[in-house]
Amino acid sequence: MTHRPANLSQPRWRLRPLAASLCALLLSACAVGPDYHPPEVTNTAQFKAVEGWRPAAPSDAIARGAWWEIYQDAQLNQLVERLNRSNQTIAQYEAQYRQAQALVRSSRASLFPTLDLNASKNRSAQGTGSSSSSLSNNSSGIRDTYNAQLGVSWEVDVWGKLRRGLEADSASAQASEADLAAMRLSQQSELVQNYLQLRVIDEQKRLLEATVEAYQRSLKLTENQYRAGISGPDAVAQARTQLKSTQADLIDLAWQRAQFENAIAVLMGMAPAEFNLPVSESIPNLPAIPVGVPSTLLERRPDVAAAERSVMAANANIGVAKAAYFPDLTLSMSGGYSSSSFSNWISLPNRFWSVGPQLALTLFDAGKRSAEVDRVEAVYDQTVAQYRQKVLDSFQEVENYMTQLKVYEQEAGVRNEALAAARESLRLTNNQYKAGLIGYLDVVNVQATALSNERSVLNVLQSRLVASVQLIAALGGGWQGLDQSVEQGRLIK
Repeated sequence: MTHRPANLSQPRWRLRPLAASLCALLLSACAVGPDYHPPEVTNTAQFKAVEGWRPAAPSDAIARGAWWEIYQDAQLNQLVERLNRSNQTIAQYEAQYRQAQALVRSSRASLFPTLDLNASKNRSAQGTGSSSSSLSNNSSGIRDTYNAQLGVSWEVDVWGKLRRGLEADSASAQASEADLAAMRLSQQSELVQNYLQLRVIDEQKRLLEATVEAYQRSLKLTENQYRAGISGPDAVAQARTQLKSTQADLIDLAWQRAQFENAIAVLMGMAPAEFNLPVSESIPNLPAIPVGVPSTLLERRPDVAAAERSVMAANANIGVAKAAYFPDLTLSMSGGYSSSSFSNWISLPNRFWSVGPQLALTLFDAGKRSAEVDRVEAVYDQTVAQYRQKVLDSFQEVENYMTQLKVYEQEAGVRNEALAAARESLRLTNNQYKAGLIGYLDVVNVQATALSNERSVLNVLQSRLVASVQLIAALGGGWQGLDQSVEQGRLIK
């Protein structure tokens, strides 16, 4: 009774030198493959559109805030909040991100040992003519075997293959998270643009409705003058043509508004038939956008961050491919009970155990591993080129939208001056017509010019609002938390 425990502890005592050697090996081991360094990209001192802007390193984790609130429209805020909850495209990307997170957990779990428990009962038979002496005495040749086994297996990550795999999956998960943020920003931007354009259409509708009423009064006046012999039939025809053309434009606005309204409904995850956006009496104000901080905002673009993290994942996969040249080391240990009788199955005489390492190395694969290394290195080069192109595209977008806003601002000033002149010309022309100094054809021409200028001013305002949303999206979505990004102030390398 005193000797048996010593025998049971003897295998554990023999494993101590092996465990110590293994720990020393793991501490000294390093992962094969290149360590990650961000790829170099084109650097620029500032944007052409606004001086003082500089490029900076991606910091998409900085909070952007509810950037749409800058338009100070309560209805818009509610719509975007519903989009954040119910948009189905965002839901797809969110599910992809959860898949990537699960893959990271799976890769991290591969670094740890695996514990298995097996219990089985086998019933076997063998003919009486068998050479097996153990069965020759059993006339039936039937035998039951009961097994219970507990096993531990651990792949030792000597060459860093598992760690590189975890690094790649973690980078891919970060890229997926950035893709989710980019899609959310894109869907928010699309909804805000649709909403602002719809509100401009509401204003155009009010303009055309007022114009139709004015043209109806002009037609009635012209018909009275015709009956009185003051005006000819051409004046009546001109007045009616102008009225009907404007009424047709008013009808067309209903179709345009319906398209934007339906688009907003789908963005919020609703069927168009379930959504109706009431007419508003005002247009959201054009926001004031800071002009001295573009690069500190540009660094927060989630699509740029996603492209950079894809490079990180591709770099780690090179290490995974190169680790295939080295042997895999697996440590395993198992023990349990095996018996032909259920009654004394779990008993000391029926115990068994085994322990030992295993090395596995591919000696010849006709160049398969070499081809895989070449493939992942080519994938890395591809992702680097994609990242650099994404950075260039982001700079181009900001340049375009900044220039667009500047041009629209100048155009809006000239359009407003033209509108003021057209209104004054229409006032003078109407007075001259009422005084009988000019014919109605002159009035029609001036009215058409005035209406065209009214609508042009609204169209420019619509373009400015849309461009402001596009610029905010191109800068990564708002500028809340800007002080934090300014403090970081790193250049893209």
